[in-house]
Amino acid sequence: MKQILIVRSNPEEVAESASEWLVEKLKSAIAERDRCVIAVSGGSTPKRLYQILAELPEGRIPWSKVHMIWGDERNVPLDHPDSNFGMVRHALLTPLGKAGPNVYPVPIDEKQPQKTADYYEATLRSLFGIQDHRFPSIDIALLGLGDDAHTASLFPFTPALSELTRWVASNWVEKLSSHRVTLTAPVFNAASHVAFLVCGAGKRQALQSIWHGERDPKTYPAQLIQPKSGELVWILDQAAVESVDPPK
Repeated sequence: MKQILIVRSNPEEVAESASEWLVEKLKSAIAERDRCVIAVSGGSTPKRLYQILAELPEGRIPWSKVHMIWGDERNVPLDHPDSNFGMVRHALLTPLGKAGPNVYPVPIDEKQPQKTADYYEATLRSLFGIQDHRFPSIDIALLGLGDDAHTASLFPFTPALSELTRWVASNWVEKLSSHRVTLTAPVFNAASHVAFLVCGAGKRQALQSIWHGERDPKTYPAQLIQPKSGELVWILDQAAVESVDPPK
């Protein structure tokens, strides 16, 4: 695993650096395979990233060859204010209009979260043309980091942390009293490029625990994210890493 740290002064510079990195990886994947599959995330820093991407000159990204999937989703309708899809739609998809990417939102069924997870896994298997035990080769996965060291909807002490075979899990999060639908750690670890976008002083303790704490992914789920043969990139602002030593 190749690990890279990019530290910027503030969240705006983090989003700008993330956009530059993302455009490079998108174009590289399309040049090699004539398409790029990207797993997107929710959160304020990714939102600004999507806004920047929407403002790029027309033709900078060949969106018709980009396939956008969701790394996780809340158990709410897609038009709900808390929906990750809704955020991406407002920040990126609506501004792009018909020139946007191919999208695969999570088809939420609030009363049957396991059915949602099953259906989304079937959708992704069809996209990748895989029906056996293999995991998909996502080109780019964008991730955030919670103050409790969760990422995507892989929260501390939740069932999905132990998942080794499924692509998509319905994850009951006790402290939120809610189900979340999330890609599993093995799926993220099969990606070619994984990027954490992390901003704010509130993330320092999480980073300290992930980078230098004991190996304890049940407590610090982001420790599970270790791409086997891919690239792990941390794009952070100064506030997040102040007084935190970089990973070894």
